[in-house]
Amino acid sequence: MAKTEGEIIIKKYANRRLYNTGTSTYVTLEDLAKMVKKGEEFTVQDAKSGDDITHSVLTQIIFEQESKTGNTLLPISFLRQLISYYGDQMQMVVPTFLEHSMKAFTDQQVQMREQMTRAFGDTPLSKNLQMPIQMMEEQVRRNTDMFRQAMQMFSPFAGQPSAPAAKKTDAKDIDELKEQLRSLQSRLDNL
Repeated sequence: MAKTEGEIIIKKYANRRLYNTGTSTYVTLEDLAKMVKKGEEFTVQDAKSGDDITHSVLTQIIFEQESKTGNTLLPISFLRQLISYYGDQMQMVVPTFLEHSMKAFTDQQVQMREQMTRAFGDTPLSKNLQMPIQMMEEQVRRNTDMFRQAMQMFSPFAGQPSAPAAKKTDAKDIDELKEQLRSLQSRLDNL
């Protein structure tokens, strides 16, 4: 897919086909996922009405990615928590918080890679072992604490879990993340 000047418009037709107006080609959701990974910005419009349907198409890509592989990015506990915010007074705050959290996570991931490369060079050792996992676990803990504190600011008395329950949930989430990281590492090692 060639890059075009200006905004890339993808038209979605009634037959569910997607047309990239920049390259004059039909594309798939997988092609759009690749564009996202490359950092290409695009807008998806309904071909008939002209409505912006980018959000629903990106959500559809996530759904397909989640169901395509055995490894999911969205743990069930996160999905349940996210669903609970729909219709809640927190619904307006959550998107901004998630956007900032993902940006911070991405920035920290870049910093971690740079530190690993400086410390070990570009070797298999820098792409392996416990140190990156521990750094990731610590970041997950910080993000979880930050999210919990932000939610408490808006609703200080609602649904406070007891300390042991919160620690148990954190440990379970961390264990899930550890397992996912191990699985990814084994796949990388096999490549």
